[in-house]
Amino acid sequence: MRFKRAGFMTKIVVLALLIYMATSLMDLRGKIQGVQAQRDTLAAQVDEQRLANQELEEAITNSGDPAVQEQVARDRGLVKRGEELYIDVTN
Repeated sequence: MRFKRAGFMTKIVVLALLIYMATSLMDLRGKIQGVQAQRDTLAAQVDEQRLANQELEEAITNSGDPAVQEQVARDRGLVKRGEELYIDVTN
């Protein structure tokens, strides 16, 4: 069985399709890399939020502890009676 040789126009069409497929693959590869970078960023944000949630949960659990209450008061700038508060304004 003999096959006919492909004509010039057929070769041009096949070449155009190959070029189109190659450029499409390169474009998809770029999009995939962009989405993977976005996924990594979001995963890092999720980890940070989980840590913040865990810290808040611990704070809620230990909210009745006098040491925790004193630390919160100090963080907010409150002082005990008789203490003097000095604020550094040299900045």
